[in-house]
Amino acid sequence: MPESFDVVIIGAGAAGLMCGLTAGYRARKVLVLDHANKPGKKILMSGGGRCNFTNLNTTPKHFRSANPAFCISALRRYPPGAFVELVERHGIDYVEKAPGQLFCGDDFKSKAIVQMLLTECEWAGAEVRLQTSVEQIETTGNGFSLRTNKGKLQCDSLVIACGGLSVPTMGASGFGYEVARQFGLDILPTRAGLVPFTLHPEQKQHFTPLSGVACEVTVSCRGQTFKEPMLFTHRGLSGPAMLQISSYWQAGDPLSIDLLPGIPVARELAGYRNQQPQNTLLNWLNRQLPKRVAQALVELHQWHGPLQNYSNAQLAAIEQQLREWSIKPAGTEGYRTAEVTLGGVDTRGLSSKTFACQNRPNLHFIGEVLDVTGELGGFNFQWAWASGFCAGQVV
Repeated sequence: MPESFDVVIIGAGAAGLMCGLTAGYRARKVLVLDHANKPGKKILMSGGGRCNFTNLNTTPKHFRSANPAFCISALRRYPPGAFVELVERHGIDYVEKAPGQLFCGDDFKSKAIVQMLLTECEWAGAEVRLQTSVEQIETTGNGFSLRTNKGKLQCDSLVIACGGLSVPTMGASGFGYEVARQFGLDILPTRAGLVPFTLHPEQKQHFTPLSGVACEVTVSCRGQTFKEPMLFTHRGLSGPAMLQISSYWQAGDPLSIDLLPGIPVARELAGYRNQQPQNTLLNWLNRQLPKRVAQALVELHQWHGPLQNYSNAQLAAIEQQLREWSIKPAGTEGYRTAEVTLGGVDTRGLSSKTFACQNRPNLHFIGEVLDVTGELGGFNFQWAWASGFCAGQVV
């Protein structure tokens, strides 16, 4: 006889664990499965090991989806404050590193968030079972039959919370999409999001010496703009600014990068030239940017000689080059380093309140497997908590 449960949740990540503990507190018999050897692997690696677990400024405008209204209900019903309250109850200290972005405090790591969720699952009576792969799913009357590598299971409600394709070394796969297709749901095209850019060989050769150097920029593409730090890497461009814009960039698009946001370059250079005509553009740039970046720009554009040799028109042209640096990436680093997967299960086939399939109300999809993707800064975790909580209240 197969083991029987009220609810089986496939995926012991952020959304799956939240769903499991929520359903468990409703006295449901819950089993959370995962093929990995540890729960919450992406939680553990997030935020440099400190977990940016939510963003206090969460609103629907921070999410991308072909069905933008879908996320509104869940984000309202489970706001960031609800998760902060849970964190505080467990005595986990936290800090606000940037406006709204909450991370575990100095004495805590990401594992504190995972342990909190596991403790809540234990208190709620929700079992978490690891190294268990689901090999087949079939419908049985009003429920489901699952064949796993460790035997057969049956359940009344099934929740798919196994994430997307990002970071395959953590066990990511397209399993959730396969289940969605099995039950007649559409899958919107997927691609890596919140991911570093790679550069063409000639660009890389010029900027590789800057690897590890960061500077504050404003980057724009396809009508979207972010003002965040940019990081040069040995492969290309990374840092929050590049990760943010990568979710909007399409292959072949140029990026427009303002290297000196808010600075009236031509006016300041003219004043500097008038006061110290023998000084160089490099000297001025060294005051505005990391010295290695300033040197690379001077070499790239051949901005040599004293400032007295530059006319106002030339200074205006220099400003345009600094404020509208156009660079066309070769591509991105792909799912290997992507923080999220764009696209996924088309939410137009689901209920925004229960996360259930419209044609099968006891089958639910939550978290990253859905076509709902947040910006960088804790928004994707808040989506996981909110979608997991809302599904957990009805399964």
